[in-house]
Formats: sequence, C-alpha cells, structure tokens
Amino acid sequence: MKKIILCLIGIAFFAFAAIADKDKGKKKDSKKVEGDSITNVIMEQLHFRDSVLKVMKYETGSITLNGGFAKLNIPKGFKFLNAEQSRFVVSKVWGNPERNDVLGMIFSEDRDPYSDSSFAFIVSFDDMGYVKDDDAKDMKYEDLLKQMQKDEVEENKQRTAQGYPAIHIVGWAQAPYYDANKKVLHWAKNLKFGDEEGNTLNYDVRVLGRKGVLSLNAVASMNELPLVQQNIDKVLGMAEFTEGNKYSDYSSSNGDKIAAYTIGGLVAGKLLLKVGFLAKFWKLIAVGVMGAFYGIRKLITGKGKGEA
Repeated sequence: MKKIILCLIGIAFFAFAAIADKDKGKKKDSKKVEGDSITNVIMEQLHFRDSVLKVMKYETGSITLNGGFAKLNIPKGFKFLNAEQSRFVVSKVWGNPERNDVLGMIFSEDRDPYSDSSFAFIVSFDDMGYVKDDDAKDMKYEDLLKQMQKDEVEENKQRTAQGYPAIHIVGWAQAPYYDANKKVLHWAKNLKFGDEEGNTLNYDVRVLGRKGVLSLNAVASMNELPLVQQNIDKVLGMAEFTEGNKYSDYSSSNGDKIAAYTIGGLVAGKLLLKVGFLAKFWKLIAVGVMGAFYGIRKLITGKGKGEA
C-alpha cells in the first residue's frame, strides 16, 4: 500500500509540473482549479481502494463452491474470497475482461487484491468433460514446450489484432508434473509480454474430475516464483471434487462426455484462451494509480484513454 501511495504522490508532482509548464502565463486561479482536479482524482482512487478493502469478506476452512460439485479446504495461512467478490476484483479492480466462470480467489492470510510481493490463485471450472490421462506417462514436456513456442507466432497475430500484446514463452518456470493418484496436474510458464520489462509467472494447477477440470491459476512477477513454490504443496491439496463428481465416478454408460483435451492438451492450451487472466502483475498492483493517471493525462493533454 505504501508503494501505491508513493506512486500516486509521484504522479501528482509530475502532473503539477507538467501543468505549470503548459499553462505558464495563465492566471493563477486557473492553475489552482486544475491542481484541485488532480488531487480529487487521486483521492477518489484512494477512496475506491479503501472502500473495496472494507467490504471484502473472506472465508476459511471447508468451502463448497457454487454448484456443489467441488470444495476447497482453506488451511491456516490462507483465505478465500467468494465468486461474486472475486469477479469484481478480476474485472473492476484488476481491469481484466469479465469472466463468469470465476468461482473464487485464494489469498495468503496477510494479503489482499492490492498487495504487492504476493500472489493470488483464481479458481474456475471448465466443463470440458472427462480428461483421459493415458498420455501423461509418455509426455515429453521439453518437446511440447518447443511446439508451443512455434505455435505462439500464429496465436500472437490473433492477440495483437485484438489489441493485446504478444506473448512469448521464455520457458518452464516449473516443469509440468502430473500426480496420477490425486489426478492433479501443475506447471508454470515464464512469459514475456510484448516489450515490457521483466517477465511474468503464470502458475497453473488443474484438478481432474468426472465432468471437467477445476483450475487454480496464479499470475505474478517472476520474482514471486520462490514465494509460490513455498506454498504450492498447500495449494495443491486444497481442492477436491464432491461425491459423484470425482474422476473415479466417470461412467460411459451414463453418457459422460469425453474431453477433447488430454494431459498434454491441457498444458499446451491456447494462450489466447487465457487472455483474461494474463495481465502483467505490476498492472494489478498499480491499479490504484492507473485511474488517476488517465484523469491526469486528460487534464494535461486534453485526451482521454481512448483518444491517446
């Protein structure tokens, strides 16, 4: 929070200097009005952040997800934010496209949506069907990585056409591992977004069930990888399907659907499908600054976000 406040103060000083240079020679009262407007924008952003934090209601212990098909066991050291609040965070606070499949978020107990030097797992479900894991023991993940890097060229053409930055897979931050007994797959990618400085960590956990896959996805900076690795064993053990919805409950005689994806397919899933969650982590941290920045830029240049 201190970093956000310092950023806001820095932006304010920059804005005051820019306005003073642009409006040199104008009446002092005109400058005062513009300065007051900048201050109001910053204060509104701080007020929004404080309001969000005050209304957030977290849960711990055993939590049944919406639909009743799965549950999370949130241990000491973590806390859970329900579906409605999590969707608000993802779209309104973090500025990602709205996602109706979000079932909740998992935070460290001492962190919140505005915290830096941390991570949060977004929980969602894909009813793709029963994922066969026959290929898991034969997967050569380094070869798969090379194929994904080759395929990203075409995928990035689609991303840039939609106004998103290109994504380059630098390599595995955590090589894929599938626990055949627990039916849990997890891996992490080291990603490079466009020309941005610093790389992004995208950590994926998939829990296989009878009718689909429960997803726990975390996006952070690569600097947060050690922190995620310290907690990943606890995260892997949090999710489970309820009776009748487990992987072992699959029955072809009941008309259960077979997923188009296998284990390798889950790992190599199209990057474009994850666009809603692959926001640069520094953007998530600085969300309190961004609204103020656009308001200040409009005062300085006369252009809004869409015009710039």
